[in-house]
Amino acid sequence: MKIIRLALMLPLLALAQTASAQMENFKPGPVFESFGPTAPVEQSEPVAKDAMFNIAFDVATPAESGKINRTIESAARFINMHVAAGVPEENIRLAIVVHGGASLDLTSQEFFAAHKDGAQNASAAAIAQLQEHGVIFYLCGQSAAAHGIDNADLLPGINMSLSAMTAHALLQQQGFTINPF
Repeated sequence: MKIIRLALMLPLLALAQTASAQMENFKPGPVFESFGPTAPVEQSEPVAKDAMFNIAFDVATPAESGKINRTIESAARFINMHVAAGVPEENIRLAIVVHGGASLDLTSQEFFAAHKDGAQNASAAAIAQLQEHGVIFYLCGQSAAAHGIDNADLLPGINMSLSAMTAHALLQQQGFTINPF
């Protein structure tokens, strides 16, 4: 019986080791050194050095406890990978529109902790760093109202929008496309 279990476990161990080795290729930087890891890629069609990006990210899923919101970190990955590929950072304009359960991720530590059993808002530092690099954050006012969030409860620099739909519509009028991930 032990031999059969061992025989079944060996392929799983090999797969886990391969996956772990592949994840070693992912490193943060060059813009955000502590989050937003990417891997170098040999591209069939390299991104043009003069490419311009105006991208809106939609965030509805809240961060896992103790972690940066996954979509907020994806915005950092987007910047890191394109700057590493040679696109100047000033050619990358990102907006992040937050609604639904993710709304609390944009709130101050005091408000967040009061609504999350004393937990730390692990996204707050990443949000501040992204803002330092020109990323604009919008909170859906309808979601804020549903969660009892006022402007005074927000992290510095967060914009309260009438709704997420409004924010996306206005961003599209400014030439932003919606990131599908």
